[in-house]
Amino acid sequence: MLFNSIEFLIYFPIVALLYYLLPQKYRHYMLLVASYWFYMSWNPSLVFLILFSTVVTYFCGIALKNTANEKTKKLYVAASFIVCLGILVFFKYYNFLAGSVSGAIGLFSDNAPDLTLSLILPVGISFYTFQTLSYVIDVYRGDIDAERDFIYYALFVSYFPQLVAGPIERPENLLPQLRASERPSADDMRDGLYLMATGFFKKVAIADIVAPCVNRTFNYPADATGLQVALGTVLFAVQIYCDFSGYTDIAAGCARFMHVKLMKNFDLPYSAYSVRDFWKRWHISLTSWFRDYLYIPLGGSRCCARRHLFNVMVVFLVSGLWHGASWTFVIWGALHGIYQISEILIDKALHRDKMYEPKGVRKAVSTVVTFILVCFAWIFFRANSISDLGVLLGSLFTRWEFSRSYITAAFRAMGLDLAGVIGIAISMFVMSRLDRGALTQEKAGGRSLVPAFVCCVWVVAVSWLMLLRGDGASSFIYFQF
Repeated sequence: MLFNSIEFLIYFPIVALLYYLLPQKYRHYMLLVASYWFYMSWNPSLVFLILFSTVVTYFCGIALKNTANEKTKKLYVAASFIVCLGILVFFKYYNFLAGSVSGAIGLFSDNAPDLTLSLILPVGISFYTFQTLSYVIDVYRGDIDAERDFIYYALFVSYFPQLVAGPIERPENLLPQLRASERPSADDMRDGLYLMATGFFKKVAIADIVAPCVNRTFNYPADATGLQVALGTVLFAVQIYCDFSGYTDIAAGCARFMHVKLMKNFDLPYSAYSVRDFWKRWHISLTSWFRDYLYIPLGGSRCCARRHLFNVMVVFLVSGLWHGASWTFVIWGALHGIYQISEILIDKALHRDKMYEPKGVRKAVSTVVTFILVCFAWIFFRANSISDLGVLLGSLFTRWEFSRSYITAAFRAMGLDLAGVIGIAISMFVMSRLDRGALTQEKAGGRSLVPAFVCCVWVVAVSWLMLLRGDGASSFIYFQF
C-alpha cells in the first residue's frame, strides 16, 4: 500500500497501537505479519520472492558463522549472490537485456525475434536485495554476528517503513533496534509525527503539484521548446527530491514512532558545492552501500590513478543501471561518473586536497554550477526513451527565442502561472525550513515544542486533502526502482 493512501491511514494507527500495547516478546511477530501484509497489498504472489531471498540469506549467514574454511565461506557468499541477484536480474533486467539483443539483431536482419516476457517488477526488489546482500557480506567479513532468530532477520529484511523505497538499512543499525525492549516515548511519537508531516508535505504539497508540469514536458518532447525543457528539468529536480526524500521522511517517521531510528538518507543535496559533495548528500544509504561493497573492494582510491578513475566510473555505471533497466539510466550514471572524474582531475591539476571546500562567493558560484550539472543529468534520468532524449536535448540547445510571447507560451504550455510559481517558491522555502528541523531545533532552555496533536492534525489533514482531490493516491517515483 502507498503511504499516501486511505488504507495506510487505517493501517498505521492500528500497527502503532498494537506495538505500544503488546509485550516486547510479541512485538516482532506482530511487526513481521504487518510488514508482509503491507508488501502483499500490491501483489500477494510476489511475497514468495522476498521470502525466498530471506530464507536463503538467513541460512547462508548461519553457515558462514559455523564454517571456518575460507573456500566454503566464499561458496556460501556466491550462492547468496547468485540467488538474490539472479532474482533481481531476471525480473528487473531480463526484458532490457532481451530488447537490447533484439535491437542488435535488428541492425543486421529484418526478422529480429521478440525475446521479451510479460513480467511484473516486484516493488522494492532493488532495495531489499541490497539489504540482504549487505547482511551476508558483513557476516562473511566478521563485522557482525549471524542472526540466529529467523523472525528478527525476516523482520530486518521486510520492515515495512523502509521496505519499498529505502533507506537501505545496515544490519548493525536496524537489527539491535528491532530487539530493543523500550516502549516509544513521548519524544519518539512527537518526532515521528513531525517527520511524517514533513514527508507528506513534500509529497503532496510540492512533488504532486509540480508533477503535471514536468509530465507536459517529458511526455510530449516534440512540443517542448528550449525554455520548457529547462523549466521542466528544474521542476523535475524539485519533484524527485520532494518525492523521494518525502518517502524517506514518512518512513523514518513511522519507524521513529515505534522507537526505531532509520539512517539519514538526504542532507540538503542541492546545496552541494560539487558533484562529489552532492553524492554525499543524495540517497546516502545507496551511496554508502556502493562505497563499502563495490568501490572499496575494487580498490577505491588506494591504487594507481587510472584504476581509481576506472573504479569511479564502474560504480556510477552500476548505480545508473540500479536505478532502472534502460539505456537512459546507464547514460545518466556515466554522466555522473564523468562529472566525478573531471572534478578529481581538476583537483589534482590545482593540487587541491580531496577535502577542499570553497568559501564565500566561490562556494556560491560552485553551488549554482553543481545544480546546473545535476539538473542537466536529470534530463537523461527522466527521459522516457533514447529517442525522446535526443528530441529533448535538441530542443534544449536550439529552440530558443528571446521574446515575451515565447516565454508566456512556454509557461502556459506547462500549466504555470505567476500564482503557481509563487506557490512553488513558498512551498520550497517551507520545505527548506522543515529539512533543517527548524520546528524542533534546540533553543535556549530546551526544545521548541510542537505539540503532538498539532503534528497529527497536520498529517491527517494533508493526507485527506490529497485523497479528496479525486484522483486518488499517486505513487512514489522510486517504487519503480
